[in-house]
Amino acid sequence: MKHTAVFTFSTPAAGEIFRALAPEMEEIGPRSEARVTLRGDGCLVLSVTAEDIPSLRAALNMWLRLISVAGEMLGIAETGAGGSRGRRDPGGDGMRPGGDEGEDRKGRERASSGLFADTVMVVHGPEAFDQGDVARLQALLAPGETVVAGVMARTAAEESGLPVTFDGRPPGQVIRGIRGRVFLVNHGKTPESGRIFGEIVASRLAPGRPLVQLECSSGTVWLWNGRSRERELAGLLAGRTGFTLGEATALPPAAGPEREIRGCIPGEAVLVEGIVIGTATGETVILRRGPAGIEPVAGLLPKAHGLEKLARLGEVDLARAWCKSGPVRRASPRRGGAAPAAGRIAVIDHCGHDLYRVLTPDTCGVLAIGDDTTAVCGHICAHRGIPVFGVVDGDRDGLVTGDFAPGSLVVEVLDGRDDEAGQELLPIARDAPVAWREWTARALSLLGPRCRVIHPPPHGGGGGPEKGG
Repeated sequence: MKHTAVFTFSTPAAGEIFRALAPEMEEIGPRSEARVTLRGDGCLVLSVTAEDIPSLRAALNMWLRLISVAGEMLGIAETGAGGSRGRRDPGGDGMRPGGDEGEDRKGRERASSGLFADTVMVVHGPEAFDQGDVARLQALLAPGETVVAGVMARTAAEESGLPVTFDGRPPGQVIRGIRGRVFLVNHGKTPESGRIFGEIVASRLAPGRPLVQLECSSGTVWLWNGRSRERELAGLLAGRTGFTLGEATALPPAAGPEREIRGCIPGEAVLVEGIVIGTATGETVILRRGPAGIEPVAGLLPKAHGLEKLARLGEVDLARAWCKSGPVRRASPRRGGAAPAAGRIAVIDHCGHDLYRVLTPDTCGVLAIGDDTTAVCGHICAHRGIPVFGVVDGDRDGLVTGDFAPGSLVVEVLDGRDDEAGQELLPIARDAPVAWREWTARALSLLGPRCRVIHPPPHGGGGGPEKGG
């Protein structure tokens, strides 16, 4: 038994909306079909027929949204061009004369209520939180769920206090696991790097699967590999946010031994799987897998021991590895809770992005081995009030600001490398439970004169990184 629903819309813009929807009528679903016709000069008729009620409901949701987006886009275009015909009233049945902008804004807010209730917003990177993008988008769009992908994004999200769900996987993996409507939010260091990031994520989804990306650095809604359903979502987001709508194609990753890291700024650190392997000398860094492991081809000044530390992770799949350039977060952390005085020690050896995997409620402190690892661990733990004992040898790359929770100590190795000194502390780090202050005293005694304390600075001088404690 077939089911049919008919809607009639009276609006002076009926003809323009009909022409905007004409290309979409070429796509017929397997269980439903729709027709949009004109009746006179100001009447638009939507007729939807489906095999069953669920299919009818799904088709109606899509077509009603398409009509809403088309009308809203016309209203925005007319307002931006100074048109005199008036703005579309998203809260009403048609057009109304231009009036008070505050009332128009309230109408738009009423119309969008519940529009994205079935949509998941996946957020990548801390900048979207630090710049206030996520807070604004949650208030503006009211998505059904906000999922945070990545490590430093989680840190910024925890500090923001916004209602989110944490997922430690890369955004592509998160999106692949979502069957319904989903869009990606990112705030790149530059508009070009933000676009490149979206292209990379889109290229790693299932072949032909579209991606809708809100790139906040440029105010653009990117539709990657678009089709009807995602084009509708992209249009809704562009209309609601005022972002520019752009379409592009992302090709699957090229097979072969080489990997390009694009959008680099010369002089900034280059990371593979969270480990700094060198400094960018151009906008594109090219790496390849050689007989001895990962090696630079172009655009990279290798860091001493950087590739060696990467090799410790085992065989790295360059095509799928997490690669980036530049700082992992620009903002300073916000102070928050406090760690227990006694408990277990979490150990992080040259891979600070693994920290959340080893933190537990009874963690009283962190042993961090490596300059940037110490900085990243200190930054993440500052909000939670967890002190860090960092072992460094002076080759920090400035991935984050060097903030630490009260009770933290950082020691610099004077003879040898931080790797060797850190390994000596591993046996006592496995003891549990321990009192943090007693453990740090024991660690300092074990290292002896081979190291010097650089944080907190001696006698309170030097303007060290700790703030407020």
